[in-house]
Order: sequence, then structure tokens, then C-alpha cells
Amino acid sequence: MKTNEINIRDPYVLVHEGKYYLYGTRSETCWGDMDGFDCYVSSDLEDWEGPIEIFHRPEGFFATQYFWAPECYFYHGSFYFVTTLGGPDFKKGIYVLKANRPEGPYTLYSQRLTPEDWVGIDGTLHYENGKVYLVFSHSFEDGDEANISVLELAEDLSHAVSEPKVLFLASEAPWARPFPWAKQEFGIEGDCYFTDGPSLQRMPSGELYMLWSSWGTNGYAVGVARSASGTIDGPWEQAPKAVWPENGGHGMMFQDLQGNLLFTLHYPNDKYAERPTFHRLVETADKTLELADR
Repeated sequence: MKTNEINIRDPYVLVHEGKYYLYGTRSETCWGDMDGFDCYVSSDLEDWEGPIEIFHRPEGFFATQYFWAPECYFYHGSFYFVTTLGGPDFKKGIYVLKANRPEGPYTLYSQRLTPEDWVGIDGTLHYENGKVYLVFSHSFEDGDEANISVLELAEDLSHAVSEPKVLFLASEAPWARPFPWAKQEFGIEGDCYFTDGPSLQRMPSGELYMLWSSWGTNGYAVGVARSASGTIDGPWEQAPKAVWPENGGHGMMFQDLQGNLLFTLHYPNDKYAERPTFHRLVETADKTLELADR
């Protein structure tokens, strides 16, 4: 199938042994009960084999909803699947599944990585100075302003070994705006920001960048933050303008087989119409990232 025939949100690409493995949130069931994840395989980012079901919720599985934003990593000889899971009677959190092949099948591997009393979504891994960090979105649903947070994981990814630390608030980005349905859907009065979809990339220049999503002037958008220290601790400086300003979001960065830095996100951000799209990113002289093809 072609890229524009794949109906997923939150696309994530693993490049492994000359192939691209594409994962994402099933659009059709995203907002209700969910029962699995799929994988698509390609050699050129245009023609894909799939969907290949890589996880199907077994009977009695603890999570029934919010099978969101999966990411797959080849680490220490195995494939680790970092994803959000949840249900009607407990808060969304981040867990790790594991398999011997990128196409699965995957089974639950880790403890809950984010605190039980936090709504934590959209986890991504970052490696720095021999340590593994989980960067994730701490949701406004907990009553605090939405933020991007980080915690350290055990080397085997099975559990957290530190308390979370806030890296930055959504409102710190000049391009971010309160989302308009906070009172209607969540009963929240006043300005309410959200964060999701962090993705980190170390550039050849040594700069450390993060893509992340929020609501912008024209809807769902993706912005760029840069670590002034070059480390996960920041401080994180927000680009003044969104790199993707409207109706698309939850992007991630990866290097293609030719060494180009690519950016994939779902677009449009319309229910049941989302598709993965691919774009080139370049680092600019003023230390931010921008699209090379838009």
C-alpha cells in the first residue's frame, strides 16, 4: 500500500537493517476501546507491506483504552516498544513491551514507568552519558499546567529509577495557545494548554533539539525547543514559530537510509482521516530546525 492509504496517528519510524518500520496509533479506535498495534514495512517510505498486527490485547489484559503513540527501539539485541496504555478506571501511563523481531509479536515487559497518580502520555527514549531517559507529556488532566517531563530508567528499561522532573511548560512556547474545548470536554475554566509527542535529536553540530506538539494559532501544531546546555536538563529554549503550524501533529525525527534528517507527523488532524507524511528538516544558522520542503 501507499503512504497515503495508511490511517494512523502519531507515526513513528524505526530504521533497521535497511528497512523502515512504521508504527502508530490506530485511528479507527483511538477514542474508544482499543485492542492492538500494527506495523508497516518499507524500503523506500513510499510502498508499504502491512498492516501487520504486532500486538493483540489478550483476554484479561489490564489496559483496554489509550493504546497511543507507540515507539520501537532496537536495544541490547531486542526490540522494545514504548507506549501509552490506560483504561476507564486508572490514569494513562507509559509501559514497555518487548519482542525478538520488529514485527513482533510483543508482550508486556515493564512495570508502569510513569507515576500512578500522573496522567503520563507519549513517551520517547533519550540516551545521554550512559543513561537512558524517558521524556514524556504530563497531561493537564492532573490539574497542573501541561508540561514535558523526564525521568531516568533502569538500564534494562524495566522500571524508573528517579522521580520525574519538569523540563518546560507548554505556555513557555510563544506559538502555543490554550486549546478551545477545555471547558466543553473537561470542565476546565480559564486558559488550558496541552503538550504531547516529544521527539529528541542530537545534531552533528552537537545541538540537542526536541519536537513537541500543542495547540497553535491555527490548531494542532508542532514546535521546536533547543537545550541551551546541550543536555537533557536544558534549559529548553522555545523557537518563536511552530515548525508545523496547523492541523497536523505528533511528529518525530529520524535519519533515512541516505542520512537525511526526516520528520514524520500525522496530517490532517481530522478524526479517521489522519495519514503519515514525511518531510526533510534542516538546522538553521540561528539554532533551530525548519522544514526544507515547505
